[in-house]
Amino acid sequence: MHTDLTTGSIKDHLIKLSIPAITGYFFHTIYNVTDTYFAGMISTEALAALSLSASIFFMLLAIAIGMSEALTSLVGNALGKKETKQAQHISLNGIVFGAILSVMLTIFGVMLTPYLINLLGDPTYTATTLEYINIILFATIFFIGSFFFNSLLNATGDTVSFRNVLIFTAFLNVILNYILVVHFHMGVQGIALSTIFSEFITMAYLFYKLQKTKLYSGFHEFKFDTKIIKELMKQGFPPSMNMFLMAFGMYLITYYVAPYGKEAVAAFGIGMRIEQIFLMPVVGLGIATLAIVSQNNGAKEYKRIKPTVDFAIKLGFFMSTLGVVSFFVFGSFYASLLTSDALVIKETILYLRIGGFGFFGFVLIFVYISMLQGISKPGVIFPVSLYRQIIAPVILFSLFSTLELGIYSIWIGLVGIIFSSAIYLWWYSTKRLEELL
Repeated sequence: MHTDLTTGSIKDHLIKLSIPAITGYFFHTIYNVTDTYFAGMISTEALAALSLSASIFFMLLAIAIGMSEALTSLVGNALGKKETKQAQHISLNGIVFGAILSVMLTIFGVMLTPYLINLLGDPTYTATTLEYINIILFATIFFIGSFFFNSLLNATGDTVSFRNVLIFTAFLNVILNYILVVHFHMGVQGIALSTIFSEFITMAYLFYKLQKTKLYSGFHEFKFDTKIIKELMKQGFPPSMNMFLMAFGMYLITYYVAPYGKEAVAAFGIGMRIEQIFLMPVVGLGIATLAIVSQNNGAKEYKRIKPTVDFAIKLGFFMSTLGVVSFFVFGSFYASLLTSDALVIKETILYLRIGGFGFFGFVLIFVYISMLQGISKPGVIFPVSLYRQIIAPVILFSLFSTLELGIYSIWIGLVGIIFSSAIYLWWYSTKRLEELL
């Protein structure tokens, strides 16, 4: 299947592409929430362990996610130019590159993870964290394979396949968690094994769907092309660093939250899971924007780019408003679904009601980053991410710590950092778009 996004209604394309992506990522988040729910059944230490593990493992996956987004851009531009053979050539090199990357990241993760966990210096959940993440690390190739196969499907305009498999694995994950955690009492190791099996199913299905498209010509056609690998790394480095710094930023926040106790760390993990559900529309809009902008940039239909971005932002703001209101009305209910610890619930509500306002900034960040990737100008993404995830948090949170302010200061600081980054990206992206036009 290949949808030509260079003609037809922009609004129709954006909605048609984003709704399956939103649905798919919603169920992917439900998948993560399921893990959090069963971790809550085990203990508060297990909740804290999953929260810490998520930030560490995401640092590894972030590099692959950024590279897969670059692959969408490269293949999308080739399809926009009607160069099918070149798109097939890029795809095969991208798949091989993804496999090599998987092995490298697994080795790197096994070596580095124990150090990152011990660095936080809280022995109450260190052992539990290692029990979980040591299993997950050896399934890195399943996660990365899923990202790369899905990126190729996205380039063709197919966001439905990912949605379908994520819906299936979300339900499968519930069943497996119940069997392994409740019935066999395997603890966090059961949660990890459930994740591995579900991710393997996801990767296998997406590869099957890729074989049905005109992008896949068979590995007998593969010819290693250093130019493509270099271009993939060139375009993939900024978004990879953006995603890596997002993950490291999660770890950094955990570092500053840790002194407030394991309940605060658990609340941060739960709050992120809930927040992610309401951020799914923004993620879906970003994916749709990247696919549409990439094809139109390749076809030199530049006049279609700004309307795509503008409509995506309007839609994102509307959805964000619903999310923020929901946190104030139902925040306590959401938190109580995932834990019965009263202190954790209280801390989670505080995080949601303050952090939720960052949604509006995230809309601008996700959409404009997608646009910059689509027009092959992702260079600014890295310095903005460096500011948003490392420089600003270290300065602000260290100051707050010195002043001995409450944990609320961290959440307010986060929202401020998000908005300052979003405003700069809006200004920069507007200038680049004006140049293009």
